[in-house]
Amino acid sequence: MVTTTDTTEIITQPKTEMVTRPCLKRWLKHFFYLPATKRFFNTQDQHAIAEAVTAAEQGHVGEIQVVIEGCLPSRMAYYVDTHARARQLFAELGVWDTELNSGVLLYLNLCERKVEIVIDRGIKTATTQQVWDDVCAHIVQGLAQQQYRQAVMTGVQEIGEILDAFYDCQWVDRENELSNAPIILG
Repeated sequence: MVTTTDTTEIITQPKTEMVTRPCLKRWLKHFFYLPATKRFFNTQDQHAIAEAVTAAEQGHVGEIQVVIEGCLPSRMAYYVDTHARARQLFAELGVWDTELNSGVLLYLNLCERKVEIVIDRGIKTATTQQVWDDVCAHIVQGLAQQQYRQAVMTGVQEIGEILDAFYDCQWVDRENELSNAPIILG
């Protein structure tokens, strides 16, 4: 459910194929999945999530990036699971490239109904796996109740609280290194 990175290893397509076992069932599930990200997260929902990210990033240098993906691209679904996809997006979107290694990727895959959190090495030392598992569990619980927007906003708020406890408040005057708007994929 949650991935922590020891280094800023770039996850490329060949590396994800080595890590994940091919799965025809996963490929079929994603191939026949009807795109639903716009149905579950309309423009108002996306704006509310962006506002939640902005609020959650206040008072610390932590950066939160939300990525919501309907389904994996069919060319990848046979080899890549949600765990590998989250790590790949963590690298591709530059979440690892924050000044103080303070990036957190919150990844939702609607087709598989899975949540992944990838944290950078700057945060890993001060948190435990259980903290991140709890955040994922709360988001999954909200999604199961069809409270999509609220589930994501609650997860972002919890991540903000974790980052606030970890980072010193003296760093409040800083640039926003990552966009606060959620990235919606397929």
